[in-house]
Amino acid sequence: MATAKDFRRIALSLPGTTEAPHFERTAFKVRRVYATLAPDGRTANLMFSADEQALKCEVAPEAFSKVPHAWGSAARPR
Repeated sequence: MATAKDFRRIALSLPGTTEAPHFERTAFKVRRVYATLAPDGRTANLMFSADEQALKCEVAPEAFSKVPHAWGSAARPR
């Protein structure tokens, strides 16, 4: 399982990624926010297409779930 430190390191290693506050979370973006990290570092939200969301939630339900009313129906790694 990745830690918040791992998540931040991986996100910031992607070309053009910046880190900034986003409401109560930390956002990672390249032109647009593609991921956020909770303040406690226990959850992260990732922006996926609808097809990617459905696949990830179906294939790995122990790791991904939809976030109601957030980014449409974004999948969130657990």
